[in-house]
Amino acid sequence: MALESNHRNTHFGFQEVPTDEKAKLVADVFHSVAAKYDLMNDLMSFGLHRIWKRFAINQAALHAGQRVLDVASGTGDLAKACAKKIGPTGKVIMTDINEAMLQVGRDRMTDAGLLQNIEYVIADAECLPFAENDFDCVTIAFGLRNVTDKAAALRSMYRVLKPGGKLLILEFSKPTAPIISKFYDLYSFKIIPKIGELVTNDKDSYQYLVESIRMHPDQETLKSMLITAGFEDTEYFNLCGGVVALHKGYKY
Repeated sequence: MALESNHRNTHFGFQEVPTDEKAKLVADVFHSVAAKYDLMNDLMSFGLHRIWKRFAINQAALHAGQRVLDVASGTGDLAKACAKKIGPTGKVIMTDINEAMLQVGRDRMTDAGLLQNIEYVIADAECLPFAENDFDCVTIAFGLRNVTDKAAALRSMYRVLKPGGKLLILEFSKPTAPIISKFYDLYSFKIIPKIGELVTNDKDSYQYLVESIRMHPDQETLKSMLITAGFEDTEYFNLCGGVVALHKGYKY
């Protein structure tokens, strides 16, 4: 179970760093990996990340004309799927604190011809620059673990949701079976950084990404954090034996 550090220090992977330095360190990581982020996702997950995201979109149960906020959008996989679900009368706001990642996402949306119903905003998940009760759905995929103050981010996402709106968090989590956990540790620490070194010439960034997964709250802890932030009817779904979990909660 991973917990937030004290107000002076926080985790950057397995390192403890001053809280006010983490955002820059994370930004440096994603500036470095942005160009080959999608390729690395396919290689590291054997393409399974596409199935996990499809499951998240199905759970979102979006309708035409709805407003969706995709936090930590990165290269925009969820935003792209959401935009297709809500159609031209809806709106998806893609946000990311990292300009390089958001630019890659914007280029992908342009190439896909999705221009009418997507907007792009550089924003910090901890203090989202949107009005209260503004969105029908908020999504965040593989981004929450990089946020310095996760509790603040959850409160911020709760604030911008409309009553009746839902939050979906897709994130790496804790495997439920010891044998899966052992294999996962071996693959994560021995293989993924080497893939990162070969493909992006950046072993350190992928070492951080592996470590950040281990420091992220487990399934029950994150569920408790959602409840503390005000969400109701909270639940989670373990995917691939808990390697990934989808958390869902509602604002009433």
